[in-house]
Amino acid sequence: MEAFIHQKANWPEFTWNSNDFLDLLSEARNLQGRLIGKMETLGFDLRNEAMLDALTLDVLKTSEIEGEFLNPDQVRSSIARRLGMEISGAVESDRNVEGIVEMMLDATQKCFDPLTVDRLFDWHAALFPTGRSGMYKIIVGDWRKDTTGPMQVVSGAMGKEKVHFQAPDSELVEKEMLRFIDWFNNSKIDLVIKASVSYWWFVTIHPFEDGNGRITRALTDMLLAQSDKSNQRFYSMSAQIRLERKGYYEILEKTQKGNLDITDWIIWFLNCLINALKATDSVLTRVLFKADFWQKHIDTTINDRQRKLLNKLMDGFDGKLTSSKWAQIAKCSKDSAVRDINDLIRKGILQKEDAGGRSTNYELKGMSAGNTQ
Repeated sequence: MEAFIHQKANWPEFTWNSNDFLDLLSEARNLQGRLIGKMETLGFDLRNEAMLDALTLDVLKTSEIEGEFLNPDQVRSSIARRLGMEISGAVESDRNVEGIVEMMLDATQKCFDPLTVDRLFDWHAALFPTGRSGMYKIIVGDWRKDTTGPMQVVSGAMGKEKVHFQAPDSELVEKEMLRFIDWFNNSKIDLVIKASVSYWWFVTIHPFEDGNGRITRALTDMLLAQSDKSNQRFYSMSAQIRLERKGYYEILEKTQKGNLDITDWIIWFLNCLINALKATDSVLTRVLFKADFWQKHIDTTINDRQRKLLNKLMDGFDGKLTSSKWAQIAKCSKDSAVRDINDLIRKGILQKEDAGGRSTNYELKGMSAGNTQ
């Protein structure tokens, strides 16, 4: 009995009904064009700031989908360094952060370069610089070997895992990937549809021992960058997939156990892309607010600690800002933190939040700290 789609006799001859998603594709294409046009009206610095925000979000969320939570400051600093951007409060980044940033930037900044086996192996090696996934040693920079049993895609907590599908046997992977890479480089279908099919196909093959989801999303970003005709990224599919992960796992399981008609998957992907494009408005709002803020306060005396914390508030502060958090992040005493905060309150930059509680929380005037994410 054929349990999974890759076991079908006519695999991988996928089919889909374009009439079922033409309106969605048209909407996605329209939103892409409008976003690129909007960004082109911004100055160079604002475009870079928006791109830095989008790329940082993309790296953070593609990792979160796999249960790995990276340090946002390290990710932002790593991206800025590689793109030659000057940012305040830059920090050193861990090797695993540098690796995934290197992969994502290679996929998007060099989106028009062909995909090769060596390029995929380089991405995989960058994701696992120590040759380990957590505590476990894995095969890095090569196809999986299935030495401990078949490769399965699961979700859920340990002991409550749910098997969504089982990938092709490891001895088939090289042949499957050579066929996939040839299609990826040479297929002439619409690039947004191609990104959707690529995502689904690569996940099905699951060619590596670990890191398949992150590499899949890098390939998706690569094709979406081609479809935008720009290596500048202003929206994040990974962030939207993270929000819609329940539906993602459901549609993945459904299509993996169905036939070779992947229309339902493409519809899900297009809806996710549309939502990702619409969510970019919040990124742009934050970037414009930040630019306007610093222009407004160009002559205001603000020390380095204050500047660092104000930028963190505008870049998307996690949780509530208190004097204790200020002291911890700015690496100063509690008294210095209180003086910094009171100084900014007198200057009309910070204000106390209305909500009561055991601790006093502070927010930027004109932008609630809770709305900067």
